[in-house]
Amino acid sequence: MATRSPWPRPLSLPCCCLLLLALGGPGFFQSHAVEVDVKDLSNNTCIYAKWMMSFLIKYETNSSEYKNATLKPSVNVTHDGSTCGNSTHAPLLAIQFGAGHSWSINFTKTNETYQGNIISFTYNTSDAVFKDAKTKGPITIVVKDPMHPVKLNTVYKCHHLDSIEVANVSLFFWDVILQAFVQNGTVSKNDSTCEADRSTVAPTTVANLTTASITTASITTASSPLPTTTSKPVEKPLIGNYSLKDGDKICLLATMGLQLNVSQEKPVLININPKTTNVTGSCGNTSATLRLNDSNRRFIDFTFAVKNTSANTQRFYLKEVNITLISSINGSEPLNAGNNNLSIWDTFLGSSYMCQKEQTVLVTEDLQIHTFDLRIQPFKVQDNKYSKAQECSLDDDTILIPIIVGAALAGLIVIIVIAYIIGRRKTYAGYQTL
Repeated sequence: MATRSPWPRPLSLPCCCLLLLALGGPGFFQSHAVEVDVKDLSNNTCIYAKWMMSFLIKYETNSSEYKNATLKPSVNVTHDGSTCGNSTHAPLLAIQFGAGHSWSINFTKTNETYQGNIISFTYNTSDAVFKDAKTKGPITIVVKDPMHPVKLNTVYKCHHLDSIEVANVSLFFWDVILQAFVQNGTVSKNDSTCEADRSTVAPTTVANLTTASITTASITTASSPLPTTTSKPVEKPLIGNYSLKDGDKICLLATMGLQLNVSQEKPVLININPKTTNVTGSCGNTSATLRLNDSNRRFIDFTFAVKNTSANTQRFYLKEVNITLISSINGSEPLNAGNNNLSIWDTFLGSSYMCQKEQTVLVTEDLQIHTFDLRIQPFKVQDNKYSKAQECSLDDDTILIPIIVGAALAGLIVIIVIAYIIGRRKTYAGYQTL
């Protein structure tokens, strides 16, 4: 659930007196591992945690458009309210950073295990990173921690990147080292590795995670790898059918095959598999967004807008594309890129746009999207089905006929001219001087 009321300051209980928070990591686009050591009144550790985290947030602007912003803990992190807990309050790990942002998690235990319970994240849209935000002020989301139970007196470790999505927020965590309910004030030497790390082969170290328009947190030490994704599909991608609902009615329809062309260290083609892709987004009267999130941590946002023409008619078009690739490709850095100055897939409002031939959407010089068998209708969907389609010029075979006829006539003229020149030369060669 998400609320728009400020999250209250975490409880500060008498049993918790000392907490050490360390930030570190080189690099110009520097990201900071957060290290927290919560101690009780006897100076004994009760919670130890070190992890990397980043937040990708979608928000509405004053022009009813949607944009993305990224938050990450930086050097001004504080830790008010972290506590060892007591008989009435659960242990709590809490941090605050930036312009009014905070994150916390509490823990529960049984006789044999412990685990995270409730995660709370508050972001403040009054921060400058939320440019032209329609709603100003703190917004809180609360979500159940998906972490599996861990044996007591064991340190949970997980290098693998994991994410939690709730409302318009994606929370990313990786390089996690955690022990709650530390016994005798000493962090255990026994490890419990997450299943994702056990199933990951040859992880690749990523030094930094930088973005073109959104900056996401990065790994700062050589011992903190992200998993490598090295898929190189070359065949035509599967065609996916995607839709969004407003209540019980479909408000956006999309059908397409998607292929990413990424040029980092070397060009790589990546097919998006619709069978393992999650669909989210939003519908509006003048702006709509389709977000696709596949199982390999690839996020693609298509933002559509409505415009008025000089003929007092309304048309829709693809205005913006944003892509975030969290998993590295061939050992290269994860990336984020966007293009907010598009004007393609243009047709009348109330119609659908269709293009069966392959099209290329330029995001950046190093990142393009290839679409196949495209059909899209982001507004005014009637009876949960597509309206009449406006075909793209690539599919319009009628314009090929005059082109073919013209080319044939031009070729015929060239042949006649060449034959005439050759004939003239032979005629001149037939006369000899006496």
